Amino acid sequence: MQNAKPTTLSVGLTGGIGSGKSEVLTRLKARGATVVDADLAARRVVEPGTVGYDAVVKEFGSEVVGPDGALDRAKLGAVVFADPDRRAALNAIVHPLVGELMAEWANSAPEGGIVVYDIPLLVEGGADRGYAAVIVVDADDEVRYARLLANRGMSRQDATARMAAQATREERLAAADYVIANNGSLADLDQETDRVWSELLALRDSTIR
Repeated sequence: MQNAKPTTLSVGLTGGIGSGKSEVLTRLKARGATVVDADLAARRVVEPGTVGYDAVVKEFGSEVVGPDGALDRAKLGAVVFADPDRRAALNAIVHPLVGELMAEWANSAPEGGIVVYDIPLLVEGGADRGYAAVIVVDADDEVRYARLLANRGMSRQDATARMAAQATREERLAAADYVIANNGSLADLDQETDRVWSELLALRDSTIR
């Protein structure tokens, strides 16, 4: 087995809104992970001129288009987060396109690398997507509320609606293989990320061809 090489490790990462996933992803990328960002993919597939953009405007009307011609994400978000049926309609358009683009990005990872898929609704999807492990970025609900109000300018009502549209904290933790706690400082988060990264490296190295 001397010449065996570690395979590429695919890991899903999720966390509730306001949990600090972006900070964790920045740190994992700095440590060598290939990050596949579902939110970024979701924005790319509905940029003006794309099939996704045309489908969303046809479904939701011109009122979700901003003055610059791009989708007004705030208006669209207000519609879909208030109505599960409208949210399902948007997901039916966007999710297949996002999956295709994410697969393209993942193929750029080096052999033996670690690919981290940032999937905000991983738990809500309810299906095994074939990840070797699932990381959950976790923070107390009140900490998340405070971040949403302070950093995103949301009202308490809007923050409550966004959080209610997602899986509960308990549901996410039940799906986790690794948990990165993010209730404290960025220095604390560095330590948590280092701990999980070391465990991912060990998991990768234990999986050989």
